[in-house]
Amino acid sequence: MLLRLAHLGMTNAFAMLRLLPMSDRLKDAEILALRHQIAVLERQLGGQRVRFEAGPGR
Repeated sequence: MLLRLAHLGMTNAFAMLRLLPMSDRLKDAEILALRHQIAVLERQLGGQRVRFEAGPGR
């Protein structure tokens, strides 16, 4: 449990550090790419909507 918490903390810290130097334009492009990936996943699931939930420890 403690190892998982440490892993989540490090993953989130690196994700935040990666976003700091990004311009708004790059962030918008990444959001568009993620929305496209969700749309593809929903098509593969037969139109079923994808639901996101916080995992344990969040």
